[in-house]
Amino acid sequence: MSNLDREAVPSLCGGRGFVVAEPVRELLSPRQVRLGESTEVRRLLPNLGRRMVGAWCFVDHYGPDDIADEPGMQVPPHPHMGLQTVSWLHEGEVLHRDSTGSLQTIRPRQLGLMTSGRAISHSEESPRSHARHLHGAQLWVALPDAHRHTDPHFEFHAELPRVTAPGLTATLLLGSLDGTTSPGTTYTPLVGADLTLAAGTDARLPLERDFEYAVLSMTGEAHVDGVPLVPGSMLYLGCGRDELPLRAGSDAALMLLGGEPFEEELIMFWNWIGRSQEEIVQARRDWMEGSRFGEVKGYDGAPLPAPELPPVPLKPRGRVR
Repeated sequence: MSNLDREAVPSLCGGRGFVVAEPVRELLSPRQVRLGESTEVRRLLPNLGRRMVGAWCFVDHYGPDDIADEPGMQVPPHPHMGLQTVSWLHEGEVLHRDSTGSLQTIRPRQLGLMTSGRAISHSEESPRSHARHLHGAQLWVALPDAHRHTDPHFEFHAELPRVTAPGLTATLLLGSLDGTTSPGTTYTPLVGADLTLAAGTDARLPLERDFEYAVLSMTGEAHVDGVPLVPGSMLYLGCGRDELPLRAGSDAALMLLGGEPFEEELIMFWNWIGRSQEEIVQARRDWMEGSRFGEVKGYDGAPLPAPELPPVPLKPRGRVR
């Protein structure tokens, strides 16, 4: 999914200087952002006070939306570089197209993972004939310098491994949890897991002490380390945890995001992640001139134009504003 904000501003991310090296409970409130004509999302990262969780640098939660009489998600072709996009659904379906020729319908709890590398473009749309409800999350993972110029590619994993405990099922999107590993390609130590909890569940999830974590609430009533979360909110947890207490007052769904704190400082502008002003300027020029990012074939509509660059220089900085 794209950042469709036409008044895009740079997000200055990365660096270990602002990682909380001990357990905390920092509740992040979402910002409402409109995507296209009919989809509104709750943006949790980048946030006013926190830009990254491990290599996770962008988190949108959307729905559940009743789109029975609506076109649903309609995101025209747009570019990416220096990141991976993770498409994750609880309801509905999304048709992915990209400039490498990929064409894939993604359905609930199937992983659509696009590695932009040096340059890619893609579109996302609800199929013409689609389910009544649309509910999911769109996430980005920043690529480290050693891999950010890799060849662009798309992965689809219809079946993903699971970790189970009484009342709890954890589906592994990326990385490893409790000895189980996702087939999705990763470039930094991280984890992404979809947690389903039955009403009345009281469980403890094993964690890595060196990772920082956050939990996004998707549906239901759940307490994370004693903090009640409502759907569309996210709790930052810091580092230094061996386990995470979870309690469900009703059937609930959460997403666990974590990873080793990302050392490199980044510039994130619109749908690009770079390291310098010059890289972002060049990316914008290449996209507007129709070079480098390729062509998305089959989408019924024009590509998105890039927003204007801000009048001040873009400089990579730390993890929080």
